[in-house]
Amino acid sequence: MNLKRELSFFDLTNIIIGSIVGADIYIVSSVTAGLVGPFAIFVWVIAGLFAIVLALVFAYSSYYVPKVGGPFAFVSKAFDNFYGFLTGWSMWIAEMMALPVFAIAFVQYLHYFIQLDFWQEVMIKGLFLFGLTSVNIISVKVAGKLNDVLTIVKLAPLVLLIISGVIFFVIHPEVIQENYVPLIPLGLDNFGTALVLIFWAYVGFEMGTLPASEVKDPRKTIPKAIITGILVVIAFYLVTNFVLFGVSNWTDLAKTQTPLVLASTITLGSVGAIIIGIGALVSVSGSNESGTIGVSRLSYAMSIKGLFPKIFSKTHTKYKTPYMALIIQGVIAFSLSIYGGITNLISFSVFNLAFAFLLVCLSLVVLKKESEHKLHGQNILPWIGVGICIYLLYSTSSLDKIVGSIVILAGIPLYIFFSPKVDIHHLKESFLSEEAIFARRLESHEKFLANFVKLCHRLYKKTKRKQ
Repeated sequence: MNLKRELSFFDLTNIIIGSIVGADIYIVSSVTAGLVGPFAIFVWVIAGLFAIVLALVFAYSSYYVPKVGGPFAFVSKAFDNFYGFLTGWSMWIAEMMALPVFAIAFVQYLHYFIQLDFWQEVMIKGLFLFGLTSVNIISVKVAGKLNDVLTIVKLAPLVLLIISGVIFFVIHPEVIQENYVPLIPLGLDNFGTALVLIFWAYVGFEMGTLPASEVKDPRKTIPKAIITGILVVIAFYLVTNFVLFGVSNWTDLAKTQTPLVLASTITLGSVGAIIIGIGALVSVSGSNESGTIGVSRLSYAMSIKGLFPKIFSKTHTKYKTPYMALIIQGVIAFSLSIYGGITNLISFSVFNLAFAFLLVCLSLVVLKKESEHKLHGQNILPWIGVGICIYLLYSTSSLDKIVGSIVILAGIPLYIFFSPKVDIHHLKESFLSEEAIFARRLESHEKFLANFVKLCHRLYKKTKRKQ
């Protein structure tokens, strides 16, 4: 059973935009307003530049390795399956931490319309995650088309807020100065923390590389979709936040859980607040739907490689989708949505993502070919990406560093257990060529600890060659 190649450039671009523009823009602005005040608008710019660099690294990596699994496939190709596993493992943990954030944010904005008690919130979160899981099981094409619709619908309210904000500024130009002065009322002690939270708002571009085996002409489509998607998102984020901090005082933003509703109430009144509230519910749904597609394909790719339990590679006989991976991640996300807090989940997610992105940047150093002149900046971008990832890791909390390191290291026993490169026989003919199986068995004697020396040697040779 082969996964169907049904995702077009438009589908994939919208998956990327849908993965990025979700709960983030609807909740992160209020949190960061309480950390750095109006200066948050510049943090959005810096985080956007970080995202562009890493998005280009992912785009170039997907050009060289257009395979299902994204980062896992990149690092495995550049080094070996152990480092690929650590990348996939940390990214899987990060995305699993992020999925419940959308369910929590959905309930927060739903509170604007109706009051819910604890058990009603639990029920809504369950229905929210169960519904999106079911859509993804039925068909990746249905999921892709649903995401197209959700992406278009959810961007409309943001456009409305932007237009209304610009009109508001024309009528009340003095309000911008009042709300942006002083620019840094709280100092920059919390700059790193704010950057981590805002960077998470840009995360999602990597999702475009995960369903590569279901994309039409992935070598061309994936890089183009990633760059297009991230540029669209950056434009929307910057303009939206400029309006948000321009019409609302940062102290009011810091107190609310629904910052865009607050701003739309000022510019459009109660009717506008309702429209934005509905847009938030749709937007959060679209982002979770995109994330659900990507995470299931990541665990699926690791499973067919023999690095994850077999159950994650089970595909539905009728729909040909990794239904067990979807069900398992849905159950985990539901549990975390009940007991987890948004800020803690986001910060922990960024720690794991930064670790995975760090390995992807290093892998591009090995994968790149000097003959590919059209990939501009491929020599310097991965090293800039390394610096960005190290800074993000440094800027997370001490608890994130400790627990995150433990969780990543906990993946090593899991790798050792599944590491004997045994084939999943019923999938071998479909997913692995005889040549690949043969090559993998020849390399099976290499132990993952010894490969650390080989990794350093490869990077040294690549660096020395440039001198």
